[in-house]
Amino acid sequence: MRRLKRAVVISIAILSALILVANLWVILSTSSRVFKNPAEIKDHSVAIVLGTSYKTRSGKPNPFFTNRIMMAAELYKSGRVKQFLLSGDNRSKYYNEPSEMRTALIRNGVPASAITRDFAGFRTLDSIVRSKEIFGQDKIVIITQPFHSYRALFISDYYHIDAVALVAREPGIKATLRVNIREFFARPMAIIDLYFLKTEPHHLGPREILKSTM
Repeated sequence: MRRLKRAVVISIAILSALILVANLWVILSTSSRVFKNPAEIKDHSVAIVLGTSYKTRSGKPNPFFTNRIMMAAELYKSGRVKQFLLSGDNRSKYYNEPSEMRTALIRNGVPASAITRDFAGFRTLDSIVRSKEIFGQDKIVIITQPFHSYRALFISDYYHIDAVALVAREPGIKATLRVNIREFFARPMAIIDLYFLKTEPHHLGPREILKSTM
């Protein structure tokens, strides 16, 4: 019994260390390309806004969604980008992240002609890979929150995409605690997906080159 307990403790310690190292690898290898000000974005004409629900479970506006939209609109008005790819989940006619983002961006002064929707961005890996394989982009600005940006950039690096992240403001600690815990485990999973499982997007399909890059 003592040997079993010792083996369990050692296994947990090793697993914890591996998860910590994975997080450090993802963050430290990408943090120099995470920006907070649109003025810092140079030589990138296309931005991808990563999807999230526009409402919380309680039915209130989702601050993660709202802040991403505000940052995207600010970036467009600064003249730093010309085209947006809105990538998110469209699991049913009642849940459509790309269309909600499009509506919100138009409300904030971004013309419809500057917007393309990707309805098969079911997760971060799908969104990033599809931006290159389907929409022909190998140079992008990723718009999301800081906690999410490192993993998105890490995936971009693996697929040889020249990416930088422009991060939107995060809500308070109470709102971000759960997503940060989830992200802590998502980063090592991303490494497993990329380097061991060779995971591919759920759906690819025909190419659709963005208007501004044709």
